[in-house]
Amino acid sequence: MTRRQGLIAILWLWSAALFVLPLIIVLKISVAETRLGVPPYTAFFDAAHHVTANTENYSRLFTDSLYVKAYLGSLKTAFIATLIALLMGYPMAYAIARAPAHRRDLWLLLVMLPFWTSFLVRIYAWIGLLRPSGIINTVLQALGIIDAPLHMLNTNGAVYLGIVYTYLPFMVLPLYARLEKLDASLLEAARDLGATPWRAFCAVTLPLSMPGIVAGCLLVFIPAVGEFVIPELLGGPNTLMIGRVLWNEFFTNRDWPVASAVTAVLLILLVAPIVWVQRLQARGDLAP
Repeated sequence: MTRRQGLIAILWLWSAALFVLPLIIVLKISVAETRLGVPPYTAFFDAAHHVTANTENYSRLFTDSLYVKAYLGSLKTAFIATLIALLMGYPMAYAIARAPAHRRDLWLLLVMLPFWTSFLVRIYAWIGLLRPSGIINTVLQALGIIDAPLHMLNTNGAVYLGIVYTYLPFMVLPLYARLEKLDASLLEAARDLGATPWRAFCAVTLPLSMPGIVAGCLLVFIPAVGEFVIPELLGGPNTLMIGRVLWNEFFTNRDWPVASAVTAVLLILLVAPIVWVQRLQARGDLAP
């Protein structure tokens, strides 16, 4: 076995141990039935070695409005948060890519700086900022801008804010990597041909940065769909996302089969856009 083959084998073993094997276990639990005991689900084979699998848990996901609303709510929240992150992250990445070379490292460091602090600490900090007696309301009232505290915490807006704040670097970095490689002579040629700055951006910069846009959107959208901590801490009781449903099924209801079925369907929803992007790249519809 060559060194290259050995490295590839290690990667396959790593993927099998940390992704494929856990996925098989989850799928096995998802076709079981709930029972009292340890573990809280029936075995895949009965005493006569007959398969006891059933699809009732999956049927329940599409007949119970709770799960349907949770999936739709998660997709909606993740989509809006991803769109906001793109609108904010693209100008940031473009500015960093066009900054002098000796300053780019500093700007990238500032983008990555929040990761030096614990994720939970940062989310709890937003609670202190957004609550009625928090810093934002206190300052606005002191300046006379508002008479009563604004209701910002436990809202959908707070959830969007938390997701965008948390995952914005994942949008900026792929975009920067793409925009930094953009040949400036193409923009000069567009201007020489009479294109306005906006026309040059739409015809040259935006199409060439599309792979970075797709990568950034996937890096934000995928974890946002299954987010639990941010909706739990910043969202209100009406904020229904699939992450909270999973938590309740696993730890409150102890219904592991249904929770596993929810996880399997969620995985399919997340893998689908990745497969779609790969097919576009294979056909050449998405520039490499």
